[in-house]
Amino acid sequence: MGSMRGSIPPRACFYVACVVLGAGVCLVPLSDLRTPWAAIALLAVLYAGCEQINRWRPAGRYALQGMGTFFPVLLAGAFLLPPPAAALVVLPGALLSRVEQRPRWLRRVWRAARLVLGVWAASRVHWALGGRDAVVEADFPYALGPAGAAVLAFCAVLTVLDGGILATAERVPLRAAWRGLFTRSLAPVAVHGLAGLMMAVLWRSPYGPVAALLVLLPMYVSWWVFAQYHRERGAHQATIRALVQAVDIKDGYTRGHSERVGQASMMIARELGMDDERAEALRFAGILHDVGKLGVPTRLLRKDGPLTPQERRVIELHPEYGHEMVRGIGFLGEARSAILHHHERLDGSGYPYGLTGRQIPEFARVVAVADAFDAMTSTRSYRRARPVAAALEELGRCAGAQFDPRMVEALALALGREGWHPAVTADETPLCGEVPPPAPPARPLSSGPEEHRKPEEHRKSVDGARP
Repeated sequence: MGSMRGSIPPRACFYVACVVLGAGVCLVPLSDLRTPWAAIALLAVLYAGCEQINRWRPAGRYALQGMGTFFPVLLAGAFLLPPPAAALVVLPGALLSRVEQRPRWLRRVWRAARLVLGVWAASRVHWALGGRDAVVEADFPYALGPAGAAVLAFCAVLTVLDGGILATAERVPLRAAWRGLFTRSLAPVAVHGLAGLMMAVLWRSPYGPVAALLVLLPMYVSWWVFAQYHRERGAHQATIRALVQAVDIKDGYTRGHSERVGQASMMIARELGMDDERAEALRFAGILHDVGKLGVPTRLLRKDGPLTPQERRVIELHPEYGHEMVRGIGFLGEARSAILHHHERLDGSGYPYGLTGRQIPEFARVVAVADAFDAMTSTRSYRRARPVAAALEELGRCAGAQFDPRMVEALALALGREGWHPAVTADETPLCGEVPPPAPPARPLSSGPEEHRKPEEHRKSVDGARP
C-alpha cells in the first residue's frame, strides 16, 4: 500500500484493506464444501469474458461499465451456488477488469472485494430463505421472494461499501456519503436480478447452461441501446458547452447567464407540466438563447456607452444569427424557435419579426421570462442585482404586454416552492484554464433597466440583458 498513498489517502487504503480482509473471510469456507467447481468455472469464465468485452469498448464517460452491465451473471451465481462459491465467481473478471484511473491494481482489488462481499451476502440471504429449492423446482411466484431479498442485500452491501469509500477517499461528508446511493442503484440492479433469476432457472432446467446463456443476449442489446443513447447525449452536451464557452468568451460580462437562464427555463417547464423530453429541450433553449452573439462584432458587445440606432440594429440581429447557427442541430427541436423569438413581446413591439400573443412560440415565451429574471437578479458592472421578490414583481408588472402571464406565474410558483439557487454566478466563475475577459467600465446605476436603452424606453420595459 505504501506506494499508493501518494494519490490515495492512508485512511482510504486502510478501509480498502479491511474490505479485502472481509472478502477473504467470505471465501475461506470453500475448503470445507463439496464445491461445484464446474459451475464456478463456467460462470467465472462467462463473467470474465463479459469484462473483457468491456475492455474493448472506447474509454470515456459513457463507456460500458462491466460491473453493472453483467450483474445478471453474478446474481445468477448467487442463486445457484453456496455463498463462498458464488463469491468466487467474481474474482477472475473483477481482477482483470478495465480500470482507467490509477492506481489500477488497487482499484481492481477494491472492485473485486466489494463485489465478493455483495454476492456473498446475496447468496447467503437467498439460501437462508429457501431460494435454492425454489430455483431447482422453478417454483413461481415463490422464487421471486428470496430473489428479491437477495437483490436488496446485494444493493445494501454495495451502498454501504461505496459510501465508505466516498467518505474516506473522496472526503465526502459522512451525512452525504450514502445519500441516494441505494435508491439510485435499486431499480437497475432489480432488473439485473430478474435476468439472473431467469438464468438460474434455465440453468437448472433440462436445457442446461446453454439455455441460460441466451438470457444475456437481450440484456446486452438493451445495454448497447442505452449506452448509445448516453453517448449521443454526451455529444449533445459537449456541443452545447462549446457554443456557450464561445459566447462567454466573446461577451464575458454575462458569464454564467446562459446556464442560469437554462435552469430557470427548466423550472418553468416543470411547473407547466411538460414531459422530460420537452423540459430538457427547453433547458437547451435557455442555455443557447444568446448563441447568435457570436455573429455580432465584439466591439459592439463591449462598447462603453450608448449604441447608435445602426449599432442597435446589428445587435438585434443576434436571434437570427443564432437560429442559423443551430438550424442543422437536430436534437434541439423546439429550442430553435426559442433562440429565434426570445426577444419578441406579446404586444408586438419585440424583434426580429414583431410577433404578437400566441404567434410567439411557447418555448420563446418561457425563455423571455427566464432571461429577464436572471438579468434582474444578477449583479452587473453597471448596477446591483435586484432581490428575487422585486424581480418577480417587475415581471408581473410587465405581464400581458411584454411577457406571457402564464409563464410569469409558473416561475413565481416554482421559485416559491424551490427557491432560487443558481449553479453559476455571473462575473465570478471563469471556465477551467481560462482568463476571463475584462468587464466593461462601470456605468452609473441610474443608466436604466437595459443597457444602451433609449431614455424613453426605460419606462416601458423590464430590466433585461443586453439585447
